[in-house]
Amino acid sequence: MPADLPLLSEQPIAPGDRWVYSAGCNVGPDLRPAGRVDREVEGLRLLAGRGARVAVLSHQGSHRDGTAHPLPHVAARLSTALGRPVGYHPSNADDSAVERAAALRDGEVVVFGNTREHAGEERGDPELAARFARLGAAVAVGGFSKAHRAHASNTGLLRFLPGCAADSLVAEARALEPWAGTAPGVLSVAVLGGVKPEKTLVGLRGLNRTYDLLIPGGVVLTTVLRALGHRTGRSPVGSAACLAATAEVLADPRAELHVPERVVVLGESGRVSTVDVSAIPDDASVVDFELRQDVRERLAGFTGRALVAGTPSRYADGFSLAATELLAAFAAPGADALLLGGDTVAELPWSGPSSTGGGSALHYLADGTCAVFEALRTTRPAERTTAP
Repeated sequence: MPADLPLLSEQPIAPGDRWVYSAGCNVGPDLRPAGRVDREVEGLRLLAGRGARVAVLSHQGSHRDGTAHPLPHVAARLSTALGRPVGYHPSNADDSAVERAAALRDGEVVVFGNTREHAGEERGDPELAARFARLGAAVAVGGFSKAHRAHASNTGLLRFLPGCAADSLVAEARALEPWAGTAPGVLSVAVLGGVKPEKTLVGLRGLNRTYDLLIPGGVVLTTVLRALGHRTGRSPVGSAACLAATAEVLADPRAELHVPERVVVLGESGRVSTVDVSAIPDDASVVDFELRQDVRERLAGFTGRALVAGTPSRYADGFSLAATELLAAFAAPGADALLLGGDTVAELPWSGPSSTGGGSALHYLADGTCAVFEALRTTRPAERTTAP
């Protein structure tokens, strides 16, 4: 647990102090899931309430695929949640951003442009981090959803500014404790779906050591099927590194790995059918699967702990067979179930516990730490940062 990190609530904050707040408001204009924005409110309220001048840096989408867009909706949501105006400035690393940050008034909060509009953000480019650092004199790091990423706007900033952890960052990691490590005497189930490589590279490999039953879905499932020698048609399959990680798990299966007997496939013509896993047509993609009967029986009256990291099927496209059955089992009165990640929480109908972090939560559960926690352990403590 990150008990040794410097916390924002412990810092000397006075009117006029100049802070950069590194947030994780990775949501689109529909603000789903809103929790990624709302988790940052506590830290921002503390800073603004003590008269600090706060420049908020956040990311959304990715520069690599062109999904990074402006963030005025984040400023509007924060304004409502904080009960005070929150401004928006469209850039974050040019002279106009520095001038806007310098003009902040005591207690004023402004959201600056999307950090992922820069190619260097996700590479942790030190030159970009240095330009971000011109917006303040100390940094408070929130954004648990990106805590596993060594980006310019979090770990990069800590190279140039003294810093601390937003209390919410630590609280989110601590909230994962019931799902960490082994849990003797109860059944531990992890569902790993979606498309991101970390679900295989970190989740499948890491939770194989601590969970009893792993249920792959999405690209994790098709990667498992390919590693087992099955034909997967037109289905996306993980990278060579993902296939190697899957082979490691198959060679040393400490957990039981659920491999379905039948899967739902979607053909090029739009035809949907259910076929044996050994008979996936070349022109079809796997979009869902049936739980094996023995696993259905194990999950009946489920009383253990469960994680869902990534949607197990193409739920948003109407393929809800596996997801519906799994969520129903995990909603039982004796179940301790947790959904991980913004996309998972936004897509699946779930009112129980959730985490804003998908990859960060997996990293923390598998390794006991994240890149941001390691950077914070070596940072200088925040100092008085009053504007001249």
